[in-house]
Amino acid sequence: MLLQVPDVLTADQVASCRKTLEAAEWVDGRITAGHQSARAKNNLQLREDVDEAKQLGDAILVALESNPLFMSAALPLKVFPPLFNRYQDGQSFGNHVDNAIRQVAGTPHRVRTDLSATLFFSNPDEYDGGELIVEDTYGVHSVKLPAGHLILYPASSVHHVRPVTRGVRFASFFWIQSMVRDDGERTLLFDLDVAIQRLMNDAPDHRSVVELTSLYHNLLRRWADT
Repeated sequence: MLLQVPDVLTADQVASCRKTLEAAEWVDGRITAGHQSARAKNNLQLREDVDEAKQLGDAILVALESNPLFMSAALPLKVFPPLFNRYQDGQSFGNHVDNAIRQVAGTPHRVRTDLSATLFFSNPDEYDGGELIVEDTYGVHSVKLPAGHLILYPASSVHHVRPVTRGVRFASFFWIQSMVRDDGERTLLFDLDVAIQRLMNDAPDHRSVVELTSLYHNLLRRWADT
């Protein structure tokens, strides 16, 4: 499932984050890349241990917790602390697949990367290029979203970022370990949840609301790891 989650952050939140990102000290993005990814990666990144990264990451996590679309689609068990990158002057990230397991820096905690997420902090008209290209069973998808919007997709997907030839592309990226690790099962649950919400809006007293809600939770009970 590849899903756009709009308005994760408000315009004011985006503006505040941008101010912090523009003033931050950036380092070579290969510091967090695996062996294969490092050969394809050419961008800048905030260090994980700096205050700016921790503060911005905490703000994103709070916003995600209150976003019903994200929660329904991801069914998060763990979220890797958000990281931040910057592309400019022709920088890009070639074809790669994200590591299956990520170690949270400075802790013994590990996150299985079921889902990848990119949250945009630059609007599309601020830079040329920089599209996130995701390949899945349904083809090749080009993603370039407004600031404050997020794209969610299976971490098993081959993906890359096209060169940024004008302007600067700021974004946050992170991974989610879902309670339901199988993408097909997770997609079925999401589609069912969306259908239940639609039915509740159209016919809140219909007996099928309870029946379908029971079906949803019984499937979640069968498939979820907690």
